[in-house]
Amino acid sequence: MPVAKGWLVSRVSRDIYYSDYDDFAWFYNRYWGAVTANPPMLDVLDRLLLSRLGHGARLLDICCGTGQLAAVLAERGFAVTGIDSSARQLEYARHNAPGCDFINADARDFDLPQMYDAAMSVYDSLNHITTLEDLRLCFRNACNACKPGGLFLFDINTEEGLVRRWKGTNSHVESDNAFIMMFSYDNGEKVARADVAMFRREESIWHRSDIAFFQTAYSDEEVADALRESGFSDVFIYEGLEELGTPMGEGRTFFLACK
Repeated sequence: MPVAKGWLVSRVSRDIYYSDYDDFAWFYNRYWGAVTANPPMLDVLDRLLLSRLGHGARLLDICCGTGQLAAVLAERGFAVTGIDSSARQLEYARHNAPGCDFINADARDFDLPQMYDAAMSVYDSLNHITTLEDLRLCFRNACNACKPGGLFLFDINTEEGLVRRWKGTNSHVESDNAFIMMFSYDNGEKVARADVAMFRREESIWHRSDIAFFQTAYSDEEVADALRESGFSDVFIYEGLEELGTPMGEGRTFFLACK
């Protein structure tokens, strides 16, 4: 939920947690980053988390991407710190949200003072952590950074959602850039994969970059147990479509944990 290598062809192992997103950063900032800061995600954040916090509360945005959500929250008076493993994405984040603090760190490996009123991670960023052991590390880091009574809100794609949505292809073409995405889901491994070929024109030369990234399907019970094992006490689970009524909620579950 940003050491640029340039436009080189690269392939991401499932064991790499996404400094390789550097190659994806320009496209993410242009096409997807703003989605995190718009309804319906903001509506869910307001309902489940932000309405419980006072003005000036400290928020930790884990896997913050290119910072559009951090900018909106800062405008509302929250003190936002963003964490992302992609240095290139954080370059965009610092431009998009100049009033926020950003840290280049892996979600599985950061250590911050116990100073945050809440932590969050949006749009299934945590599905990209592909083992339960690593997911517990992320949860433990988030718990350690939260004050007693602090909250942690995030969403994940369910297996049903991944089976339904991670198939087929998606593409977009403009005069100076294009991308092609191919999706698949491995039922045995419970892992979804996206292969992305990106093309960007700089002056008269087209450059290509390739990336593969993965999401793991976790059950509600696995996630809830991992949260409790990491130091959170109360865990509340919300089905995105039926319980929250959000149009982006089908096949998506929200977790709210309290320290």
